[in-house]
Amino acid sequence: MSHINLTLSGVSTPEDLNRVTTALMMVDGVESVDIGREWAEVEGRVNRDALIAAVEALKSGFTAR
Repeated sequence: MSHINLTLSGVSTPEDLNRVTTALMMVDGVESVDIGREWAEVEGRVNRDALIAAVEALKSGFTAR
């Protein structure tokens, strides 16, 4: 199982955190997500690019890198 750290931007409210967490948890292979306003830690068998794409697919001005 891999451990991936992401840097987030554009996340500011509890609702934003919930939306990003949900998007990350929906990616196949994700086991767990720990998230803050500027970061996310994801564990599971998942590709980093898939996580970034899931965050950006929300089209709410959130970015991940």
